Amino acid sequence: MSAVPARALLRQFDRPLLWCALWLAMIAVVIATCLLPAHDLPPPPFSNFDKIEHFGAYLALSSYAGMLFARLRPQAIAVAGLIAMGVGLEFAQATLTDSRSGDGIDALANSLGALAGLFVARTPVALWLLWVDRRLSRKR
Repeated sequence: MSAVPARALLRQFDRPLLWCALWLAMIAVVIATCLLPAHDLPPPPFSNFDKIEHFGAYLALSSYAGMLFARLRPQAIAVAGLIAMGVGLEFAQATLTDSRSGDGIDALANSLGALAGLFVARTPVALWLLWVDRRLSRKR
């Protein structure tokens, strides 16, 4: 993986604010989607499909954190925050909505997706966002 300064929080992007804002926007979309009324969501193609959606959403958020943050510690903190968010959203669905219910299996799917993303951060995929950043910089 690319060398980073010893105390760097983020990878060495030319546009760090853009990539951080995109990650925060992704998180906001997940929060909003989880709190939408059930009738505003499309019907699932098969039973328990939502577990795949939960896993995939948190895998994407966590993988992105692995691409964004330069070191394991901030990546792990991001994953811990995502796990807390996933559990908290299940409580919010149970207590703040009339048409949604909190589900422990959804919270587990969220957590497993977030943890899987931490493993993705140990692969060459973690450098993809840096590659995109560099490509965009060359087009200036």
